[in-house]
Amino acid sequence: MMSEMTINEGEIDKALNVSADVGELNKVLAYIDERLEEAGCPLKVQMQIDVAAEEIFVNIANYAYDHDGGSVIISMDLNDSPEAVISFIDTGVEFDPLKKQDPDTTLSADERQIGGLGIYMVKRSMDQVKYKRDGDKNILTIHKTW
Repeated sequence: MMSEMTINEGEIDKALNVSADVGELNKVLAYIDERLEEAGCPLKVQMQIDVAAEEIFVNIANYAYDHDGGSVIISMDLNDSPEAVISFIDTGVEFDPLKKQDPDTTLSADERQIGGLGIYMVKRSMDQVKYKRDGDKNILTIHKTW
């Protein structure tokens, strides 16, 4: 059963609420890209944000909820400055991906532990990545300036 989520008015100017399903990824990326294009975001930065957004959304879709599924709210704050602040909000299992130790990238792929490379890439490509738990909500926020 899907749980309902709300976000406070004024927190965001436009938001997208989708099922936590990998099949919704194209809708998520289209929403983000449309908003970034409106804000004049350069294509190179847009592509970096898309890769980070895909990693975050797919992880939520695959791991946040049990078989009954749930939803994800994607909110974007595009201030007057050249910066995107994008939050991914879900009511799935509490999980702070930033607590996971970064992989040792000096090791070969065969020697490295499985997992963690995606969030590591997100942390390296974004200017800031923050996580907080607010009640029953996981909120992962990325910041990128251009």
